[in-house]
Amino acid sequence: MKYIVVTGGVMSGLGKGITTASIGRLLKNRGYEVTAVKIDPYLNIDAGTMNPAQHGEVFVLSDGGEVDLDLGNYERFLDINLKSIHNITTGKVYRSVIEKERRGDFLGATVQIIPHITDEIRHRISCAAQEEINGGRVAEVCLVEVGGTVGDIESMPFLEAVRQMHGELAPEDMVLVHVTLVPMDAMGDLKTKPTQHSVKALRELGLQPDIIVCRSSEVIGQQTKKKISAFTDVPAKAVISAKDVPDIYQIPVELEKEGIAEVVCNYLGIENKGPDTAWYRVVSQEYTNRVTVAIVSKYGIEDVYMSIKESLKHAGRALSTEVNIRWLDAETFSPKDLADVDGILVPGGFGKRGVEGKIQAIQYARENKKPYLGLCLGFQLSVVEYARHVLDISDATSEEMGAGTHVIALLPEQEGVSDLGGTMRLGNCSVTLKEGTMVADLYGTTTIVERHRHRYEVNPEFISGLEDAGLVFTGTCGDRMEVCELPDHPFYLATQFHPEFKSSPTNPSPPYIGFVAACKKNKTTTQGQVK
Repeated sequence: MKYIVVTGGVMSGLGKGITTASIGRLLKNRGYEVTAVKIDPYLNIDAGTMNPAQHGEVFVLSDGGEVDLDLGNYERFLDINLKSIHNITTGKVYRSVIEKERRGDFLGATVQIIPHITDEIRHRISCAAQEEINGGRVAEVCLVEVGGTVGDIESMPFLEAVRQMHGELAPEDMVLVHVTLVPMDAMGDLKTKPTQHSVKALRELGLQPDIIVCRSSEVIGQQTKKKISAFTDVPAKAVISAKDVPDIYQIPVELEKEGIAEVVCNYLGIENKGPDTAWYRVVSQEYTNRVTVAIVSKYGIEDVYMSIKESLKHAGRALSTEVNIRWLDAETFSPKDLADVDGILVPGGFGKRGVEGKIQAIQYARENKKPYLGLCLGFQLSVVEYARHVLDISDATSEEMGAGTHVIALLPEQEGVSDLGGTMRLGNCSVTLKEGTMVADLYGTTTIVERHRHRYEVNPEFISGLEDAGLVFTGTCGDRMEVCELPDHPFYLATQFHPEFKSSPTNPSPPYIGFVAACKKNKTTTQGQVK
């Protein structure tokens, strides 16, 4: 097993995750099997109970793991399915070690950070690296992203574990990549001092980077690279410029131009094969159309909806249609904000804040024949909206929101659940689609597997009444409703599952394909009416 360990310095949010995914993509294009591990140094067991407005999207894996959004980028870039084992947190590590201590596994030894915590970290990295990926294959190269910033006290045990692994592995079995910031001053000069200090801090921990990826607003020239090389003992050819780009899928292309693949392959002692350029062609397709989609959100931070943004982009690429997003605050937008968009999307979320605004947006989409896609809570609120304004159940609501007629009810298995972490209906579930429906046509099959993250369902008592009134449930998982459509609407589709969690540039999500295609058609029709 070959390891590529990615660390970050200077500041958080530099793009370590995208850099890690991009390096993996370069190796994947060269025919190597690649997997990835994300280390999150927070004390949480997983990301499931974290406020998305603070931490970003909670990405759900096939086995139900609630993880950092970087694992979503790994799956999208590398076309692999990861599991909970591929996300290592301080909480998981310490819980495991303490449980072993309570059982007496350490035979009376004093349990310490070194060796017990670092041994646990190394064991978890090794197990994740050996975990089978698509089709039962085992990866040849494992990427390990160490979250946080070098110098953070939380990251110290993980960096020490990496140092120990580095010392035990053969030199060609591990390469260290350090991502830093090279800011520009008021005079337009790129400043290398932050990188120098960041590498110094890393070296004080016993780690010497092999490659430095320099994030900057502009391309870093050869002279600047030589300066960084002189101060860090990293060869100039291994100082890589990674300037800002408008689309994250351009980053592998830029890193390819910088020659990082050759440097990585040389360090790992593997052949730098000629890359397959098919993936580059997919992510570089030109747009011939443009649509605007309104996303009615409650969190106000785009990273909360990372997978939705990317899924719209994937579908747009496949349809040569650029998707511009208009972010609307669910609590403050007005109906006129929806008048000139080509489609409306209502995403998931938790809690009652912003719910009435989302219901208003759904009603607008339904009554004005505007293409509409509802996801998770968007699916549940579609049922609430229909019950209120078509069935005339004025107090229709979800049990999550409090008093009223609960057309959306708590899942039976959720009753009495007290712990919040990892207790929702999570991960893959097989869904059966009705033949001849829009959603079955989009998927091209009547049996699909999609990922879930919710505690509530359509109340069985109201299903027949809703269907008699015209809302058609076209997808089910056992007795649970999973998809609803309106046959007399150009495009009205809502899913209890999250189709965005399985979308990638090479495999766009079918509901998103249908939605963007409908938005494109709606724009053409609207323009025709204006003329």
